[in-house]
Amino acid sequence: MKKFLLSITVLSLFWSQTPVSARTLSHPPIPEESPDIEKVAIVVLKDPKNEQEIKQMIEQNPDLQIRHTFNQALNGFSVKGKPSALQSLKRIESVSAVSPVNTYHVHSNDNIKLIGGLNARGYYDENNQRLTGKGVKVGVIDTGIDYNHPDLRRSYGGGRDLVDNDRDPMETKAAGGQGTLHGTHVAGIIAANGRIQGVAPEATIIAYRALGPGGSGTTEQVIAAIEQAIKDKVDVLNLSLGNNVNGPDLPISMALNKAVEKGITAVTSSGNSGPNIWTVGSPGTASKAISVGASTPTIKVPFLSINGREIRLDLLQGSKEWEFDRSYEMIDGGLGYPDQLKNAEGKIVLIERGELTFTDKAVHAMEAGAEGIIIYNNTKGRFFGNLDSEVPIPAAALSKEEGEELKKLMKEGRLLARTNIIEERDILADFSSRGPVTSTWEIKPDVVAPGVAINSTIPGGYLPLQGTSMAAPHVAGACAILKQAHPDWGPEKIKAALMNTAKLIRTADGQTYRTYEQGAGRIQLDQALTAGTLVFPASMQFGKFQIADRLHDHSSFITVENISEKTQSYSFSVPYKEQGINWEMPMTFQLNPGEKKKVEIKMSADPTLLQKKIHDGYLLLKAGAESIHIPYLYVLEEPDYPRVMGFGIGKGDKPGTYHYEVYLPGGAEEFGIAMFDSESLRFMGFLDWKRNTGKGQLLQEIPAEKLPGPGLYLAKVFAKKAGREDWIETYLFVRPDGQLGDPEPSAESEESTSKYK
Repeated sequence: MKKFLLSITVLSLFWSQTPVSARTLSHPPIPEESPDIEKVAIVVLKDPKNEQEIKQMIEQNPDLQIRHTFNQALNGFSVKGKPSALQSLKRIESVSAVSPVNTYHVHSNDNIKLIGGLNARGYYDENNQRLTGKGVKVGVIDTGIDYNHPDLRRSYGGGRDLVDNDRDPMETKAAGGQGTLHGTHVAGIIAANGRIQGVAPEATIIAYRALGPGGSGTTEQVIAAIEQAIKDKVDVLNLSLGNNVNGPDLPISMALNKAVEKGITAVTSSGNSGPNIWTVGSPGTASKAISVGASTPTIKVPFLSINGREIRLDLLQGSKEWEFDRSYEMIDGGLGYPDQLKNAEGKIVLIERGELTFTDKAVHAMEAGAEGIIIYNNTKGRFFGNLDSEVPIPAAALSKEEGEELKKLMKEGRLLARTNIIEERDILADFSSRGPVTSTWEIKPDVVAPGVAINSTIPGGYLPLQGTSMAAPHVAGACAILKQAHPDWGPEKIKAALMNTAKLIRTADGQTYRTYEQGAGRIQLDQALTAGTLVFPASMQFGKFQIADRLHDHSSFITVENISEKTQSYSFSVPYKEQGINWEMPMTFQLNPGEKKKVEIKMSADPTLLQKKIHDGYLLLKAGAESIHIPYLYVLEEPDYPRVMGFGIGKGDKPGTYHYEVYLPGGAEEFGIAMFDSESLRFMGFLDWKRNTGKGQLLQEIPAEKLPGPGLYLAKVFAKKAGREDWIETYLFVRPDGQLGDPEPSAESEESTSKYK
């Protein structure tokens, strides 16, 4: 046993994945949910019904309580009741679907110049007015807005609070740590008009507070906001919010599609769960909306130069610049408690994430005399975070892997680090969620826009933030400018103009990002305003191929419209030749001004010759002097993604908590973390469990008291769906002080058989 324990000391302070073994870890079924706990669900109807008809539908079941009725965003209502009563609704003939309510969260200048926004102000609308968004109503569904902010007073045009159900959409005031600022920041990117200016500074902001204290809200609140926005006849609608469910048919995505059908250009953030594939979340999965990923504007990025290796630092939002001009010694600062920082004066301290807030760690380091602080993640991969208040030393972030490598080097001897500053521009942000959308295989995001270090308005001042939440309002502002320039354009043409003229962006080593990572590319508003041709839809899905089929055709139709004032010639370039795929492209053709043509693009495939599961690329249309890239995607059968992947656990950012994350590409009917004694493999209990978990990344905080007693444990992280179960086995070592830690070969740890609490 001692030899075995020594072999797993590399596990560090979190659970790491090990290959699935041949043995079976048997555990009982996950606990049943209490039949007495009331829940809220969205009921989608096949046909419209008024409130009286809906009441008659459920009058046989007095346990059900109607909360909201919807007739604009979707046909249906929200209802509260016990699970059995909600289930009974599925048996009613006129009911199309019963969907549980999800929780949505906010996805926590030079940028306008980068997207062509400053150049756009040199153009004029049909009334000879400069393009500033004047006369265009932009709805912002978010945490509300500080309409007293001097930069937003002129832009604010009223709104609605769907949390408190009144007409005052003011941001939540700071109380008990639950104050918000997100909606004010988003609104400023769109239409600030003061000390800073948004993309469309004279657009009118209609604010809908659907997310309350702490920046979260429910499906019914967001749908109610969409419903109100339709009634208010806004022109553009921005939703910088989402969950981690990758599915096209959630009620909120359906509601957003309905808003688009009624003439509203809807813009959503794709999510901050990147860089993995399949991480785009609802409502960024809505087919007809513009889903936006995050790119970097032109920024100066600090790199640590250590032993000939360059390590990229991600500054925490609110940090001062990392601008050191000489080398500094680096030391291990533990978790950032004062007693762990006694030797920090004049040095850079490396601190593990967890137990304390980022600001507390930075303040402790500053008080100890440190020159700077680097916080490394305690679960796999990188992270981004914000400081709650200003700290006079710079604070940056690293991945878990990089942090542990630096700790290892420190143990080998004195470690000196020098800073190099490298300018980056138009790189996809690591956190930006990727597609494609499950089941429909649509390309999402549609475009990308700057979403890193974006300075904008917040209650009482200004603050730089990052996230796809900051990228989406750049696009919403661009849509407002296009709407002013072309009042007769509907959502499809506005979306096409932005996608057709977007710039394809590339990785640091020059490789073009995949279609499901960047969509059509980073928007260029000035190019969209001067486009002579529109192609819509602006991306193509050829669907799913089956290996059993041979040499079958898949077609996609697009419309090409000449919106210029002269006759144009059009020709398609044949895509790169790939074994097993043959293309049939339209012949060269001409269009007169105002003329449009629907063309068919055929693809013939022999699936037996295809090697990959996902195939994508860009078709090129030469339109006079313009070149239009059209992203396309097709898949071979249903990609055989595992039911569970990417599991990690570490200390939470608050004392006494842990957080785990896991990725469920297809969702799960049952998910659980089953705990076993490492020697006898006896089942000890569930650390956590859930039913009917959606597709995407699951992030969960748990109290420390849920951990088992001291000892070494084997955990089975499993997900079941459609009769199939996949799992990951991981080891967990709980120290005698109740903390997760490195296993040590001691008699105490070897003999521990403590039962699960």
